[in-house]
Amino acid sequence: MMADNLNDLRAFAAVARERSFTRAAAQLGMSRSALSHAMTALEARLGVRLLARTTRSVSTTDAGARLLRTLLPMLSELEGELASLRSSNARPAGTVRITANDHAIGTVLWPRLREVLQRYPDVQVELSVDYALTDIVARHFDAGVRLGDVVDKDMVAVRIGPDVRMAVVGAPSYLRGKDLPAVPQELTEHQCINLRLPTHGGLYAWDFEKGKRRLSVRVQGQLVFNNTFLMLQAALDGLGLAYVPLDAAASHLEEGRLAPVLEPWWPTLPGYHLYYANRRQMAPALALVIDALRYHAAPRAAAPGG
Repeated sequence: MMADNLNDLRAFAAVARERSFTRAAAQLGMSRSALSHAMTALEARLGVRLLARTTRSVSTTDAGARLLRTLLPMLSELEGELASLRSSNARPAGTVRITANDHAIGTVLWPRLREVLQRYPDVQVELSVDYALTDIVARHFDAGVRLGDVVDKDMVAVRIGPDVRMAVVGAPSYLRGKDLPAVPQELTEHQCINLRLPTHGGLYAWDFEKGKRRLSVRVQGQLVFNNTFLMLQAALDGLGLAYVPLDAAASHLEEGRLAPVLEPWWPTLPGYHLYYANRRQMAPALALVIDALRYHAAPRAAAPGG
């Protein structure tokens, strides 16, 4: 009975997460009808309705949402414990799923994970590009990446990269014949390439700093992307000003394909941090990846004559 209950609870979590019997059944490797019967039986045993079904969608009831909030961390911890036991006497193995934006993957994660994958052939890494502040437990990710170390109280944050300086850049073809903005507020007179954030559906406000002054400007333009490197390409193509990490634009600035705009106002943001659920036991593959990504600042050079 306990095994049946656990299987049904796992199945319920899959349905609630996917909001679809069809997708959940495919994920669980069972038929849609068998999954539907299992959910009906679970609701009967508990004496409460967990799922609201329509012809087109599935959603949790209040009771189902309450159960899901309790169930997801427990299942996640159980899966971590089982993975740890399976790997305790063997080389690290298993899949590590990480959600991060494209810039973090390209500049921090991938350069360090290449060696891990070469040295540990039984470790698989799945990198999912997303700018949202992802609920990694609900979406079955092992870890996520964001700028800064502010995370939920049940998460652990590990710094994986240096601070990130942002830059406003434009192609000479765009800037030719135009007055350069002297202060951030004058960006409203220019075509700017926007970034849409999926978490709230809004456009990212460009942050600036100069000395003790801090301000944000909401800009307008013809183009909106959800990808840093597409924004950079649009700037290279002369379609407006882009607000991107300086390291992504550095080679183009050095070679004259892009020009700096408002450089005295470019802000420095806290570096990328990896966040993951605070578990008593961690799967060896995840521990290996975290250790490989952990940021170690270069030691400062000694002062002359020191």
